[in-house]
Amino acid sequence: MEHSIALVTGATSGLGYAAARKLAIEGYRQVIVTGRSLARVQEAAAQLAAETKTQVFTPLELDLDAPTSVQSALAELVKRGRPVDFLLLNAGLVPFKQREITATGVEASQAPLIGHHELTVGLLNTNLLSPDARIVIAGAEPARGGVPMFKYTDLPAFAAKYHQGDRTAAVEALIRNGPNVKYVPNNAYADAKLIIAWWVAALARRLPSGMAVYAVSPGGATATNVKRSASPLLKYVFIPIVNLIPGMNQTPETAASRYIQASEFGTDVSGQFFASAKGKFSGPIEVQLEPHLHDRANQEAAWQAVVKVSGVDLS
Repeated sequence: MEHSIALVTGATSGLGYAAARKLAIEGYRQVIVTGRSLARVQEAAAQLAAETKTQVFTPLELDLDAPTSVQSALAELVKRGRPVDFLLLNAGLVPFKQREITATGVEASQAPLIGHHELTVGLLNTNLLSPDARIVIAGAEPARGGVPMFKYTDLPAFAAKYHQGDRTAAVEALIRNGPNVKYVPNNAYADAKLIIAWWVAALARRLPSGMAVYAVSPGGATATNVKRSASPLLKYVFIPIVNLIPGMNQTPETAASRYIQASEFGTDVSGQFFASAKGKFSGPIEVQLEPHLHDRANQEAAWQAVVKVSGVDLS
């Protein structure tokens, strides 16, 4: 793929900032960096330009929690009229100790996916992704299961118990943290990242030939702002323990390089979830083969639920 235009969400700090920096170094001619605040993203673009000694960074205001902001960003991209070659959907959030619901009725850690869906579908509907575009969205190790202190919801069982077997309604309930969903921050995070993995698989089936999408876990990288909203148990017990174990943590630059690596993957693995080997949080990434990740009914339910919550679908 020709290194032409990349767009990185959540690029004012952490992994998004590190990824944007690496993309410039690797030769992208334009790197669109986004953030909630135009002033902050302009500052980040200037810092990145100074660090890389390049003038390839373009700031773009984008608040994924606000549909109007997503539409404004899309309108600006349409006005510029240049298709994106690499779309890096990096922005994310570790849930707060207490449940937080956005103005659009979505649990805070689920909200980035809704905004990313609106952005991605908007780019597809306006032909602003290049014919061989690559899309990478940030996943996380808990989606595969087996991570201490994190537990994802058994969707078929939850749907059978509370939604007459309707998995789409069950996913929507998880996204909104609605009735019969007990709010446990770490579990909400695991559910959010699992729904992302399902959404990616469903999107892959809908993409034009030549394009590809992947969910990629950056692995352990605690030296970022992502832990700012983490629970005290996670922030002051689990993370410090992880930091003491060799191979369980890595720098933001190393973690972000996983995203860049995936941008070179082929269409044969489109729709897959890549993460560390079982029991690890760093090192090489590999396709995750756990059966719950590959349940097509769950994947389609996730897509339909996101479409319903966002009100946005492919044309």
